[in-house]
Amino acid sequence: MTVYLVGAGPGHPGLFTLRGAELLRQCDVVVHDRLIGHELLNMAPAHAELVDVGKARGSAPVSQDQINAILVARGQAGLCVVRLKGGDPFVFARGGEEALALTAAGVPFECVPGVSSALAAPAAAGIPLTLRSEVLSFTVVSGHHAAATPESANWEAIAATRGTIVILMGSTGIGEIAARLRCGGLAANTPVAAVRWATTERQEVTRATLATIGQADVQAPSTIIVGSLAAVDFSTSNNSILATENEGKSGEMPALCRNGKWL
Repeated sequence: MTVYLVGAGPGHPGLFTLRGAELLRQCDVVVHDRLIGHELLNMAPAHAELVDVGKARGSAPVSQDQINAILVARGQAGLCVVRLKGGDPFVFARGGEEALALTAAGVPFECVPGVSSALAAPAAAGIPLTLRSEVLSFTVVSGHHAAATPESANWEAIAATRGTIVILMGSTGIGEIAARLRCGGLAANTPVAAVRWATTERQEVTRATLATIGQADVQAPSTIIVGSLAAVDFSTSNNSILATENEGKSGEMPALCRNGKWL
């Protein structure tokens, strides 16, 4: 049989793929993350073994090496294994490490893509990541290491891209990240939006600027969007962003559009 590295999507069960649902309904084992919704686990057959290997910041009861060993052992036993991972298996989800372990053990596997929160969270909050002729790129980056260490992203270089920045796993270090983005040239009044529990009924959006986001008490799990488009909200019927008299002032958001028209 095969091990399937399946992306569970950002949280809403309707954003789970048809291929993922097909595999989940016929599997023998589900090895799942902490934030996977019960709606998805209920799709598994009654006889399926459910193995919770979820991690939280500062808490990993099951190590990644142990997870790899579970996948290899169940796969070598001839079982149909679904490794159910939040978002997409290959976007900051350690799916690559699991693929390497399965390859080394000679266990066949297949990756089933999922909708990453890097794309779903901005959309759910009404925030476009790009805008023709205005914002031509976006960067997805892990905020797990905020301080200037060898493991951290080069935030100053990312700031210089001038595109939208999407930060995953950055809630704890967002104050330090904001400071480094400002050192890279982004203005203090650059809009920031933090989308928590994106696409679920618990979704909440915190809007601030690089000058104020560090004091906004951003909680995990949040997807953080930085850039001019983070001030947009197309999730409401009134798509207006009112201009301020002091747009260059620290903490103020720049006007992008009024009455649905771009300025």
